[in-house]
Amino acid sequence: MMTFSYQARDGAGNIVNGIQDAINEDNAVTSLMSRGLMVLSLQQKAAANRLKKKVWSVKETDLVLFTRQLATMIEAGISLVQALTALYEQCDPKKQKNLRNVISDVTARVQGGETFHESIAKHPRVFNRLFVSMVKAGEHGGLLSEILDRLAGFLEASARLRKKIKSAMTYPVIVISIAFLITTFLIVRVVPVFGEIFKDFGAKLPAPTQFLIDLSDFIRANWYFMILGVGGTIFGTRAFLRSTRGRQLSDRWKLKLPVFGPLVHKICMSRFARTFAQLIRSGVPILEVLDIVGGSSGNHVVEESIKGVSTDVEKGDNLSVALSKKKIFPPMMLRMVAAGEATGRIDTMLEKMADFWDEEIEAMLDAMTSLIEPLLIVFLGVIVGGIVIAMFLPIFKLNEVVSQSKS
Repeated sequence: MMTFSYQARDGAGNIVNGIQDAINEDNAVTSLMSRGLMVLSLQQKAAANRLKKKVWSVKETDLVLFTRQLATMIEAGISLVQALTALYEQCDPKKQKNLRNVISDVTARVQGGETFHESIAKHPRVFNRLFVSMVKAGEHGGLLSEILDRLAGFLEASARLRKKIKSAMTYPVIVISIAFLITTFLIVRVVPVFGEIFKDFGAKLPAPTQFLIDLSDFIRANWYFMILGVGGTIFGTRAFLRSTRGRQLSDRWKLKLPVFGPLVHKICMSRFARTFAQLIRSGVPILEVLDIVGGSSGNHVVEESIKGVSTDVEKGDNLSVALSKKKIFPPMMLRMVAAGEATGRIDTMLEKMADFWDEEIEAMLDAMTSLIEPLLIVFLGVIVGGIVIAMFLPIFKLNEVVSQSKS
């Protein structure tokens, strides 16, 4: 971002002086003219001010839109700096502040002589290695607009899959949360009331009822220890899963789950195939492709397998032969890759595999969602209904309880 001091004439013919922030001189003039000012003189007051703090997050939808629009403008013959300037001006200063700052910094770097891929590489939390590598290949091959268009399509497909998974998990999380809140309320507030009533009977209560009363007394007497224990368990689990060893165990466990394991495996394979296809099609060298794909696979088991494949390819093996040595890659993929090597269309074959897996993932998610809904309703009914029945069980057996009390 640059700061300019200006002298301009307003609509009434008066001379006005002021300061204008912009990413370059053309942007400053455009901003002043949009305010109805005729620029008489413009002088840079401060050098480009690079971001002092990294921008940590940009919405995925904003990044997709930025990529798509940049590809369109470059394809139309607009220079990179002009296209970035137009996108900067288009960003909402309040809702898209992070993206606006990133574009400003990238534009300043490009104007300073850096290449586009070098400039966006300074923001790894916004532009991942896949994005940077494809842009680099596009710049070297003179196909930047085409590469950006492919990137936008890839990001949109990834966003759709992620949204599908999140929507499938939303309902179970909500139902389980409601069940937990209802159960907590019943145990903490309702059960003690029944407990006081049953004390007057002076008789031995049924085992389920006595268990709930004892559990309620324990929770109310030690609730602070339980909160600390739950918080400590959550914090410790998250810290362990973030460690290398924890991530390794978690990723292996995910792939071995009875129902979710095949789903996780298909998601990893789809991500691998689509990313590999996009990078190969963009002209990225195969060893660099394997390095990038391994890091973006999202699963330690798959990542380690891809590293082994990269080592075998570097030694001279064909890709299909190297993949066949790893059990994580399904036979269908091996045959498709072998056919792609024979015809010189590995990218097309892998993209077809990714589309096939995406369809299977959607079908599995729909089936799981349809199955989970009634199961969760039954689960909620059993928990709440069990508590209610346990509390009313002494009333159902009132004659036995009263006879015990009299004896």
